[in-house]
Amino acid sequence: MAGGRPASEPLPFFKVMFTLMEPYTWFAPAWAFVVGCIASHRIYFDLGADAWQSIVSIGKIAIGTLMAGPLLVGFSQVWNDWCDREVDAINQPERLIPSGKATRGQVFAIIALLGTAAMAVALFLGPPVAMVAAIGIVIALAYSAEPIRLKKNGWLGNLAIGLTYETCAWIAGHLTFDPQLQSASASHSMVLALIYGLGVTGTMIINDFKSVAGDRQMGIRSIPAMYGESTAARIAVVIINAAQLIAISLQLIWGNYIAAGVCFLLLLAQLRIQVQMIREPTQPMAVRYNIVGIPPYTWAMLVAAIGL
Repeated sequence: MAGGRPASEPLPFFKVMFTLMEPYTWFAPAWAFVVGCIASHRIYFDLGADAWQSIVSIGKIAIGTLMAGPLLVGFSQVWNDWCDREVDAINQPERLIPSGKATRGQVFAIIALLGTAAMAVALFLGPPVAMVAAIGIVIALAYSAEPIRLKKNGWLGNLAIGLTYETCAWIAGHLTFDPQLQSASASHSMVLALIYGLGVTGTMIINDFKSVAGDRQMGIRSIPAMYGESTAARIAVVIINAAQLIAISLQLIWGNYIAAGVCFLLLLAQLRIQVQMIREPTQPMAVRYNIVGIPPYTWAMLVAAIGL
């Protein structure tokens, strides 16, 4: 088109940064961080008694979601896009890195900026939070980079995402307000963080449907590439529902009957789209699942945290 920008001409730095950070991916870890804060039952909010302490609590939640979402997930997305540039050249050649619209220098400057900012915020929230953030960064590097490249194996890669996007983010939120894990619900919070993180492994299997062709060509052993889309859809649904049923059972054991009941209703709300996913295991249906099936799962996390 006349006047159009050539594909090989780099875009401005900040446009590259926000595009590669993929804002739509920030929600899940940011949400998990908030859920962890709630699960700690140490948030102070009483404007009538101590307005300043209430503002401090809200501020910690706000900057914690910034750390978990834009900074840490943004870091991992940019790093992953760099390591995936050859796969993307097959699946999505129009993306910034394979198309030449983002330079190597821009990419590594963004990675350094986001990683440094994330650790600075984590240290502000406390050494325990910083330790969890550092673990998340290490896993993010190992997930995408050779020679480890966890994502080459669908089981290890999806497990890594579940444990970082959900479990680590939840734990970081809890530690922000309960750094010594002294609250009465601390052990239950940690268990639920692990269970819901494992359940996310199933949603990540569905997410892998978008890159099956490139994964097969590049030898990346994603679950859909290894077992086929039909079997992968069934495996994903089993994992997602097993995690929720375990969480519901534990809440019943702990005496959180109302929370368990609400979580069960939210599980039922996912069944229709899950059946559709199994019957039609395609990329468009995987996109639809992300829109329809994931929200009830994330709401169940919040209900479980309140139930503690």
